[in-house]
Amino acid sequence: MKLKLIFLIVSLTISQLALAQVKFEAKVSKKKLGVNERLRVDFEMNKDGDNFTPPSFLGFTVVGGPNQSISNSWVNGKRSYSKTFSYFLEPKGRGKFTIKQAKIEIDGQIYKTLPIRVEVTGAVDKPKDGNDTDFIASENLHLVAEVSKADPYLNEAITVVYKLYVSPRISVSNWRELDSPTYSDFWSQAIDMKQLKIENGQYNGEPYRFVVLRKTVLYPQKTGKLNIEPLTLTVSIDVPTKRRDIFGGRLYNTVNKTVAAGNRTISVKPLPEQGKPDDFSGAVGSFDFRVTTNKKELDATESLEAKVLVSGNGNLKLFDLPKLTVPSGLEQYEPEHNERVRTNLTGMGGNISDSYTLVPQYKGKYPIPSISFSYFDLKTESYKRITSDEIIINVKTGPDGGDAISTTTSIGTNKKLVTQTGNQFRFLKMKSNLKPIQRSHFFKSTAFWVSLTAPLLAIPLFLFFGKKREERLGDVSGNRVRKADKLARKYLSEAKRNLGNQKEFYIAMERALHNYLKAKLHIQTSEMSKDRIQRLLKEREVDDAVAIEFIALLESCEFARYTPSSTSAMQQDYDKASRVIASIDKQL
Repeated sequence: MKLKLIFLIVSLTISQLALAQVKFEAKVSKKKLGVNERLRVDFEMNKDGDNFTPPSFLGFTVVGGPNQSISNSWVNGKRSYSKTFSYFLEPKGRGKFTIKQAKIEIDGQIYKTLPIRVEVTGAVDKPKDGNDTDFIASENLHLVAEVSKADPYLNEAITVVYKLYVSPRISVSNWRELDSPTYSDFWSQAIDMKQLKIENGQYNGEPYRFVVLRKTVLYPQKTGKLNIEPLTLTVSIDVPTKRRDIFGGRLYNTVNKTVAAGNRTISVKPLPEQGKPDDFSGAVGSFDFRVTTNKKELDATESLEAKVLVSGNGNLKLFDLPKLTVPSGLEQYEPEHNERVRTNLTGMGGNISDSYTLVPQYKGKYPIPSISFSYFDLKTESYKRITSDEIIINVKTGPDGGDAISTTTSIGTNKKLVTQTGNQFRFLKMKSNLKPIQRSHFFKSTAFWVSLTAPLLAIPLFLFFGKKREERLGDVSGNRVRKADKLARKYLSEAKRNLGNQKEFYIAMERALHNYLKAKLHIQTSEMSKDRIQRLLKEREVDDAVAIEFIALLESCEFARYTPSSTSAMQQDYDKASRVIASIDKQL
């Protein structure tokens, strides 16, 4: 009797332990949510089962699911199994709701989850779902526009730097610009970004990686509140999930997310009216000003160059230089404007100049009067004026123009006419040497008969080429080969343009190789097994080494779908493809 009792107790204990090993439970992403948020419900089991029956989800609308995920891994010789059915729910209104029991059959036994109470409140400002990949991407990816100054003066340089911050929790595989700002109220200059560099930094006190995507220098052209339009990107993000592969590695979901830097508003201050010079032309910054000539002594009818130059840092391209005034005895030509300006994060720097060509007509001394240039200095926030020195031009020889050119007050009072001396116009020929033009007759000439008979002789040529064209259009297989060859070259060029973009590069490369095989080996894509390609290349007497390289390129395109690749590796694959295709062309 005791033995039977012991056996019964052991059997019940073993059955209870076997039942205790099976887990089937329900989990929710949150128990309190806003009416504009979504709820994720996971029904998770540690042993595979059949006939899964979800609850009715009263009070909610199923907007996603059921999504099934399975995790099966071995750790230290022990097997770990997990199977999950996931649903995404959208509440129909406020209130308190119950996620009722779900059922499943495991090893002939029916298992049920426990009910879960959920409260739905009013709408929240920012919906959150910690288990939603889209929400995870939003919380860990930020595009920021950093403005160097929020209250600049009119025509003062400011810098906008666009940075993409990425949390270590996610990874970015690719991005492209969806919309670029136009800067309608600014003069803008983009800084050339030769190479994007990943740096470590912080965002809201947390460690992030970031990359500077664009730097732009802006000069506001209006006062008041001006809007800096946002930069918008489409970013491909790899977000980790709860699922794992057969080796225990975490699986990732790729999410395409649109991010924008946000509108930035700056307040542009007008330049002060107090102390503004009458000749102020809008120059803002820190400048130097001078007027120079390349000669100070010359003869009449010789030329000299006078240069009006402004150098320094500021809005060099956005104001006019002061005009040069000269005595009436100097003939002045329109100035040639030159700009040697570079733009960096501090704004424009360099110099601008107007070069005047001056030609004196008479002997004497010509004073080029001083001129002034005024600008607004940002450091002192005041107007400054620079005045050039007076320059005296001494014309040593030439017609006498009188004494009145020695001072600026008597300019143009005693101007004299130029007198003719000697053989001043001896270069003019007084006798002509004209010859009569021979009259030619076109009618019945050689050109006449050629132009008459040429159209008749061209008719057989048109018929011949037309027949050849019809034969070419009727050659279906030949046209297919020519089209494939054209597509191969097109996709190879497309691959070159996409160097650095792994996905697009290898898609174009694979298409190029397939179309090349269509053109050269006359086979279709469905027939392109590696053994068949190698055999056909061998039949065409292509070197084995070249054929092996071609097969390796196809395999490289296949592996690139699953493994990351650097730009240098893509360049090597492109160079190898060009070399191998050229080798096959020669041998065929």
